[in-house]
Amino acid sequence: MIENVARGQQVFTSNAFLVTGERTALVDAGNEFDAVAEVRDRDAALDAVVLTHTHPDHVGNTDALAEAFDCDVWGFDPDHELVDHAVADGDTVRLGDHSYEALHTPGHKDDHICLYADDPEVLFAGDLVFANGSFGRTDLPEGDREVLIDSIEYLRDTVSPELSEMHTGHGPSVTDDPYDHIETALRAARF
Repeated sequence: MIENVARGQQVFTSNAFLVTGERTALVDAGNEFDAVAEVRDRDAALDAVVLTHTHPDHVGNTDALAEAFDCDVWGFDPDHELVDHAVADGDTVRLGDHSYEALHTPGHKDDHICLYADDPEVLFAGDLVFANGSFGRTDLPEGDREVLIDSIEYLRDTVSPELSEMHTGHGPSVTDDPYDHIETALRAARF
């Protein structure tokens, strides 16, 4: 099961997806809300926090979660102070009951990854692409529009057209033809 524990928060935060199952994990920690209480309210005990990237709105709650649940933090940049274990392009990470492939997708931030499971066709897209063809900002430090376009192409070429769910760093998740939303984002980013 996948649930956004940041849903309804009226603060500067990313989405934070609790993935329960064999290995309970939180994809992104969110910021400026009590993520520990939100996880505990769902009777969950975290085994890991996995970061799509290290912008403040995605990592603000990381220390509190790691301390409360005595869990490790996974992310692309092993030199980042919050990251205990590096996840490189092509590595697999267990989230819930499925293995997700890490896809290094810079352009919004150098350490950005997406997480994709071809069975059950689920994608955590971070801030690379969003619903309705939106795409990540490139006006922040480490942002690069051409690199972002390459990353969206890499994502489009890696995931299946049969993708059933896309969970994004902000805004709603997409369950109605998410592959089309990726293609639309690519066209918009190229424009």
